Amino acid sequence: MQNPNEDTQWNDVLRAKGIIPAKEKETEISEDDIVNMVESTVQEKAQGKQMDEMNLDELNELEDEINEDDERVFEEYRHQRMMEMQAKQAAAKFGDVIEISKADWVTQVNQAGEELFVVVHIYKNSIPLCKLINQHLSVLARKFPATKFVKGVCDVCIPNYPDKNLPTLFIYNNGDMKAQMVGPLPFGGMTLTCQELEWIISEKGAIKTDLEENPRKQINDVMSSAIRQSNQGDDDDDID
Repeated sequence: MQNPNEDTQWNDVLRAKGIIPAKEKETEISEDDIVNMVESTVQEKAQGKQMDEMNLDELNELEDEINEDDERVFEEYRHQRMMEMQAKQAAAKFGDVIEISKADWVTQVNQAGEELFVVVHIYKNSIPLCKLINQHLSVLARKFPATKFVKGVCDVCIPNYPDKNLPTLFIYNNGDMKAQMVGPLPFGGMTLTCQELEWIISEKGAIKTDLEENPRKQINDVMSSAIRQSNQGDDDDDID
């Protein structure tokens, strides 16, 4: 008996007449299916480690363990990861806070580069909050190497700059000042944390933070709750 699933002209005629059932369609495998199979294989070999968490050396080691059918997709993925890492390395130009003077201002700030954000801290060593901000900026400079962080002593950068305006942060982009924070009030005093400063700078667009909400808001919420509870306790005492 002839196999009804064979691709013959006679079977095509029989199918058209409804004498034999239509041939079942073969399951099509999409590019996404192949990628998922590759990732599944990789995770098995890497004990569950995600592909986007691997460096190039790890991807190279796993490439030999991928079967030939998936090799093309894997190679495309590896190339994509290489391009992403190269782009990230190219963007990571800085990583430190650069000390500048008035003579450096134009080249280091105004002419720093297109689409580049520059965070400028005008400070004085004798002011504790300035020293605290410098410490935080060193951490943030390493965390956000695509943003340029510079600092300058007030008398060196801006002669006769009043101490009451310190600390001062300027945010520049494309050579233009986009924001400024002058004096201790915007920073909240010596309780300023590194995360709070990160949030302040991110709100000005100079960095892209992974913080989901303002850390200082959490502190304020706790304080507000404590005050409400204290007031409620006082009201209960009055009732007694």
